[in-house]
Amino acid sequence: MPRLPLRGLPLGLAIGVIFTAGLRMNPVAVSAQQSSSQAPTIGAETLKGLAWRSIGPLRGGRSITISGVKGRPKDGYFGATGGGLWKTTDGGESWAPITDGQIHSSSVGALAVSESNPDILFIGMGEACIRGNIQPGDGVYKSTDAGKTWTHVGFGESQAISKIRIHPSNPQIVFVASFGRYGTPSEERGIYKSTDGGATWRRTLFRDPRTGGVDISIDPHNPNVMFAALWEAYRVEYQMSSGGPGSGLFKSTDGGEHWTEITRNPGLPRGVVGKIGVAVSGADSNRVYAIVENENGGLFSSDDGGATWKLVNEGRNLRQRAFYYTHVTADPKDKDTVYVLNVGTFKSTDGGKTMVNFAGGDSHDLWIDPDDTQHIMHASDSGGAITYNGASPQRTWTSRDYATGQFYHVVATAHVPYHVCGAQQDSSTICVPSETNLTS
Repeated sequence: MPRLPLRGLPLGLAIGVIFTAGLRMNPVAVSAQQSSSQAPTIGAETLKGLAWRSIGPLRGGRSITISGVKGRPKDGYFGATGGGLWKTTDGGESWAPITDGQIHSSSVGALAVSESNPDILFIGMGEACIRGNIQPGDGVYKSTDAGKTWTHVGFGESQAISKIRIHPSNPQIVFVASFGRYGTPSEERGIYKSTDGGATWRRTLFRDPRTGGVDISIDPHNPNVMFAALWEAYRVEYQMSSGGPGSGLFKSTDGGEHWTEITRNPGLPRGVVGKIGVAVSGADSNRVYAIVENENGGLFSSDDGGATWKLVNEGRNLRQRAFYYTHVTADPKDKDTVYVLNVGTFKSTDGGKTMVNFAGGDSHDLWIDPDDTQHIMHASDSGGAITYNGASPQRTWTSRDYATGQFYHVVATAHVPYHVCGAQQDSSTICVPSETNLTS
């Protein structure tokens, strides 16, 4: 597993609190031969009886990627930051981890499911939202049996995969936005393309070793038309930087083989550009949205395929803490419906001019069913959830009652039997009984 350059910062502990079981009365057994002056030790025979078990709690933690499955409305996946990939086959009533023991890093930061062959999916490891505590990845994995088995298919030198996109009608054509390494220049950055299902990859868009790929959007009506964003950024122990001459927005009209920079096209902001999120509308190929980190940034829209742009919303609620968010999702049926993800998820039905709150929590990803736009999946710091009545003001979400919370600190109490207490990322502190034995 690649080493994280943030050595001075704490890492989250994922999939709840894990403790060893096998000793029912005393957590530590002292060797009978030790004297009172010796430090406590654990005997070899005692260690043989210990086994890991989950004690919870059953509540979700941070997720930055999620996807449903076209044609299978009860199926869905979300990536846990530190907990692998989770799957539901009953519309979110229950979830189960499906990558345990098969992948070699823990944070799933990118996910794509083929629309033409839903048994094919790719996951990208590591976290490209470069907050202070992040877990690096080891590249891209592929499954051809709906997540039962996994094969590593490249990008072992990249600590974070930002996005994966699959051609809508040809699952052999796959695109990867690779952020690269967090704190040092690296070559495995930019936008990559595979035409053999991930067996081999070609880099088709690259700026320099300091600039990574951060977003990709494919026109569902004409997959030769694509948009991509590059991001010059780094995070080291004592500072981070977002933005620079490497950042930019690009368009391709030949299926990602060649790219034209459109960062300075009329209407887009001047000056230093940081992180960019981009989405082409499934309802109108000429309508493109971009959320841009810039002194005069905000949500921009284009009605001519990216040739010219206009600033439609400069609200700070859409662009605060840009390195952590900066995501936009276009509705597949209505060109004027667009979602922007930040501290909360904001929805507009007038092309971005006005926004209403759609979902709470620190929001990182949104998937909208192209066959039913009321069916929406949402990834946030509370995990992944599903709604089937997304257009209703009284929309309902599935519960996030699975053990993917990240815990920064853990302590045992003096109770008999003892409890285990900890502080969960972006949630409250909680105590759980040590004798709990969860099976999922």
